[in-house]
Amino acid sequence: MDLDAQAHRSSALPAGGAQRGGSGIPGGRRKQRVSMADVAKLAGVSSQTVSRVSTGHPSVVDSTRRQVLAAMRQLGYRPNSAARALRYGRFNTIGVILFGLSSTGNSRTVEAIAAHAAAEGYAITLIPVGVPTQDNVLGAFTRMGELAVDGVVIIIEVHLLDASTVALPPGVHMVVVDSDAGDRYPVVDTDQADGARQAVHHLIDLGHRTVWHVAGPAESYAGERRTAAWRQTLTEAGLPIPPIERGDWSAESGYRAGLRLADQAGCTAIFVANDQMALGVLRALNERGRTVPAQVSVVGFDDLPDASSYQPPLTTVHQDFAAVGQRCVQTLLRQIHDEPIDPGTNLVPTRLIVRSSTAPPPLADRAARECRG
Repeated sequence: MDLDAQAHRSSALPAGGAQRGGSGIPGGRRKQRVSMADVAKLAGVSSQTVSRVSTGHPSVVDSTRRQVLAAMRQLGYRPNSAARALRYGRFNTIGVILFGLSSTGNSRTVEAIAAHAAAEGYAITLIPVGVPTQDNVLGAFTRMGELAVDGVVIIIEVHLLDASTVALPPGVHMVVVDSDAGDRYPVVDTDQADGARQAVHHLIDLGHRTVWHVAGPAESYAGERRTAAWRQTLTEAGLPIPPIERGDWSAESGYRAGLRLADQAGCTAIFVANDQMALGVLRALNERGRTVPAQVSVVGFDDLPDASSYQPPLTTVHQDFAAVGQRCVQTLLRQIHDEPIDPGTNLVPTRLIVRSSTAPPPLADRAARECRG
């Protein structure tokens, strides 16, 4: 008997059927376990074919696969994943290490990874790292090894890899998200810089004399990429660079920054580093009597599902989190299947979604800019 057949023979209970004694169930009987041979008999195929269906082997034709899966469901048979892993050297599980799920980017990236992993027949194991230190990261990798995963996606939104504060262990199938470490690891990321450039150019093209900025946390790689692109775009356009307001990605921090910007007489355009902070900015401007977009234009970043329902609907930069998740899974599976993967950054494009929160500046500001020109 092969390893799969031996392991599977004790892997699952039937939905019903013959019973035999010795279990402690009333009457001294217990339910008979379903074996691979039982499934093969019901499906009218060999045990080897059942084994191949259990392991996802591509040689099984679709009609036979459906027939075997139907027999498995009818009998309540569940393949033994541990035995399958021992035989084929894979666990069909992807680990995800990240430094918190509070940010929109992290949570939606994990959601996308889980969806695309499931489509490829893989589950995910999630390990959050509370404090991003070398010991904690290495501890997370050790736990991943104990949990038996085939590869790891590590989601970093702070400058750990950039500053070499944390070195990831060698020889591990790995993809890094949201980090400037493409010289050492395969990296998948949204094109943060181009998204910010699109936002700022949109406001400049509308006629605004400059663009104020509510930035993300200084330790955030994505936030700093957006801030750097904002500054560079204004510099290239020959426009003044206002002082930065900084938030922590929350709507409350955006609200506080918005109150300060509402008191700036020359502030007619604001690029906010994410949609949640933009929501707070919109509230602050409204409370201060600054009309959006007639007096102040606001652009966000992320394109949250609710962004079109803000008041007014928010112009924002769309991040394709589904594509990020898909590329992470594809890159990791190529490594798992022993394809060579070189270090480098795979950027997912962004696009500007124009809604009702942006418009040309008030007439007086437009006239002043025309005089300067």
